[in-house]
Amino acid sequence: MPNTKSAKKALRQNERRRKKNLNDKGVLKSAIKDYKKSLSSGKKEEVLVKLSLVYKKLDKAAKNKLISKNKAGRLKSRMAKKVVKSSV
Repeated sequence: MPNTKSAKKALRQNERRRKKNLNDKGVLKSAIKDYKKSLSSGKKEEVLVKLSLVYKKLDKAAKNKLISKNKAGRLKSRMAKKVVKSSV
């Protein structure tokens, strides 16, 4: 346990940030799951709406350093490929 006043404050801040990060990661993962479900359903309009929502969430997560910029780009690229592949 922290002894100094500043260490106690740092612990409180870390706990607060951890909860927020876990919540944000959960929101991102659920958006990706929704996208994958709509992809399997075959409704193209719904897939494109979900894809744009996932893009927004990925960009926001990369901006806030929840995930790296390269990971966000890689996931976006893979999702776009799946949309093109499923529509062919």
